[in-house]
Amino acid sequence: MTLPAGWTARRPTLDDVPAILTVVHAADTFAVGYPDFDAEDVRDALTAPFVDPAQDSWLVTDPDGTAVAWSIMANPSGVGREWVDVYVDPERGAGLRAPLLARLVDRVAERAAERGLPALTARAMVYAPETRWAGELVEAGFTRVKRYIRMTRSLADLPAEPAPPAGVTVRPLRPDDENDLRLFHRIHDTAFRDTPDHDPLDFERWRDLLPSYGKVWDEWLLAEVDGEPAGALQSSDQAVDQGMGWVRTLSVLPAHRRRGVGAALLRRAFAIYATKGREGAGLGVDLANPTAPVTLYRSVGLVEERWTDMYERSVPAPQV
Repeated sequence: MTLPAGWTARRPTLDDVPAILTVVHAADTFAVGYPDFDAEDVRDALTAPFVDPAQDSWLVTDPDGTAVAWSIMANPSGVGREWVDVYVDPERGAGLRAPLLARLVDRVAERAAERGLPALTARAMVYAPETRWAGELVEAGFTRVKRYIRMTRSLADLPAEPAPPAGVTVRPLRPDDENDLRLFHRIHDTAFRDTPDHDPLDFERWRDLLPSYGKVWDEWLLAEVDGEPAGALQSSDQAVDQGMGWVRTLSVLPAHRRRGVGAALLRRAFAIYATKGREGAGLGVDLANPTAPVTLYRSVGLVEERWTDMYERSVPAPQV
């Protein structure tokens, strides 16, 4: 990567978290209108499983030593696709995104070889204002494959939680009960098997990842229909700093869909968020997911707020 005179690209350390956060805040404000990361998020990214900052991340600084760009890879499960992110100060680092992306793509190729695979899929996200980034991804061989929408609702006008449909019950997960955890995992894994992007994880690996979602256990819910397991809702704490409760996943087993299970889980989650003083609730919707109809979310008061596009390309392992 060719940089202007006096500019440097190096591997970041945890000492760089404040500098990286400044870059990310500038990038987030341009993309979504507000800072969407905090220092703990940066630390989590640098210390995540299956990430080695000495190989998977770059930090670019100007001649004054000010950070202007940061790139990093992520693969939360260690299987499936590799996510590539490049954050830049939109005023000073916009031209750095394409060369940093090229370095990440090269690293994806290396990781394919390390995993003994002929190729790996690299993915990147683009928000609506990031038209230049979208073009750079296309030039690098990426293709837009799907769109996500963020849906939110205010909890200030949350109506009283209605009784669930006949036969449907909703209760909190018991996090200290392994049987409950195994039940939650089974529902989640089974419900998402018919979605195109599901990367199945066995129970042990899934349990190891739980701390990364935030321990808001009283916001994790299980649903039954006539005493039979039917659905599960997993919250995360990713939007707490915005005063919001966040639904990370909503899972309903195929045999129990369209019986009001999903709506009952969502309404109970919203009631819990409101009790905690949260001002709003939200979730992300994969428009390509056949099990998550937008009409369900609209029925519980959620409305579309913005969209995000996902781009991907297949990266072959280096030829030996």
